[in-house]
Amino acid sequence: MKTKLLITVLCVLALLLSTSTPAYASGDTDTTSVAVDVLVARPVSFTLTVIGSVLFVVSLPFSAGSGCVDKAVNTLVKGPAKDTFTRPLGDFEGFLDY
Repeated sequence: MKTKLLITVLCVLALLLSTSTPAYASGDTDTTSVAVDVLVARPVSFTLTVIGSVLFVVSLPFSAGSGCVDKAVNTLVKGPAKDTFTRPLGDFEGFLDY
């Protein structure tokens, strides 16, 4: 019984350790870019997300009338939110490309 449990635990650990994403596995970011990202870029992106959400709600009647709600939500909310919450630390490729 102990051998079966040990084999199961080893298999689960091997599976978990072998499936790391390339964004987290790469170590080519320097500390300066990470510091600038944490201290400047993330707060700016978060502020843009909040302001964009307010502007999206204000512009929703007009964008719904013209049929471009998807473009408005992508530009005002999803773009800044991706920069804030899903972009790897220190990675400025595609930053503010919306």
